[in-house]
Amino acid sequence: MAGQPSKAATGPADILNPNFRGRLLARSFFLRHFAGRFFGDCGLHYRIGMVVCAAALALLPVSANAKSDTIEQVGRAVAIAMPVVAGGISLTKNDWSGIAELGVTTLATMGTAYGLKYVVHEERPDHSDNKSFPSDTAALAFAPANYLWDRYGWQYGLPAYLAASFVGYSRVEAKQHHWWDVVASAGIAFGYSRFIVTPFRRYNIDASVYATPDGVYLGMNYKF
Repeated sequence: MAGQPSKAATGPADILNPNFRGRLLARSFFLRHFAGRFFGDCGLHYRIGMVVCAAALALLPVSANAKSDTIEQVGRAVAIAMPVVAGGISLTKNDWSGIAELGVTTLATMGTAYGLKYVVHEERPDHSDNKSFPSDTAALAFAPANYLWDRYGWQYGLPAYLAASFVGYSRVEAKQHHWWDVVASAGIAFGYSRFIVTPFRRYNIDASVYATPDGVYLGMNYKF
């Protein structure tokens, strides 16, 4: 239609565009150096983070024009990926109790955040509606971040907190939430995690069998 700029399609000619190449390089750096190390310490954890974040970011348009729109979409993708990655880490540890705790914590956090939206009725910064408080997207990110910290320690929790903080920043940058909406979601997730999640303990049982002239003996050593 005349008078309205058309959105250019991504094609081979875009490779010559420095901005296009810059976005490709930025995404490649994120996938290679940030996503994997961010969600795991080594080995299989690294690969889980790479696969999940790559799948999430593959859905984003490389040719996004507005910086805030791109940040918002990346933040949403990270938020969706975080509970999946947290569950993958627990799965590699054969920690089924942890997976159950992750599910309960995430559902409780999301349910509370979603319910409060219909009680508080706070207007969003962009004036699109009155469901700003609290941020359910930030809640989705902070719930697994708190779970990883309380279940496996700061080595897992600190990187996850950084990711969740980026999600919160992306919501404020996109004018979807006020900063206190994000802080409230983080507080809700923190409270549920402290109440539900227990520290991970790997129980080891060592067995030994030895024979004597008087018979055969079985020894068991139970390590907490």
